[in-house]
Amino acid sequence: MARAVVLRQLTGAPKSRKQLEDTLTRKGCPDDVAAEVLDRFEQVGLVDDEAYAQAFVRSKQAGRGLARRALSHELRAKGVDDEIARAVLDDVDPEDERARAHELVAKKLRSMHGLDRVVQTRRLSGMLARKGYGADVARLVITEALDAQPEHQRD
Repeated sequence: MARAVVLRQLTGAPKSRKQLEDTLTRKGCPDDVAAEVLDRFEQVGLVDDEAYAQAFVRSKQAGRGLARRALSHELRAKGVDDEIARAVLDDVDPEDERARAHELVAKKLRSMHGLDRVVQTRRLSGMLARKGYGADVARLVITEALDAQPEHQRD
């Protein structure tokens, strides 16, 4: 039964070992059986938290534009070991992260024409903060983007 549950869970999308353990616990599987099945799945490479974390980080960066801090929080919530998460997040290039912040700000600015610069700054800062970007990166990216806007050019 435990094997079938794990295989069914892995069919939809990759999962962390902790997520699979939680599913087996909810289904009433004894802990020793769950551990044995998950150990075997790890041995054959079907359960691999590091590979899961790498794929998760790539996906969330590309899809939602999340920064390292938010990714770290989400990985922890998925049950990925802090050491594995740290190793995967160390591979994130700060320049790529800053470029993604620029893209997010540019996209959001398209819907903010006519608003006061202070309002734009506040809204953009909030958006970047929710996505896990630090204050330094946010300030730099927002200032550069707003200074480049025709409505904020000095005559």
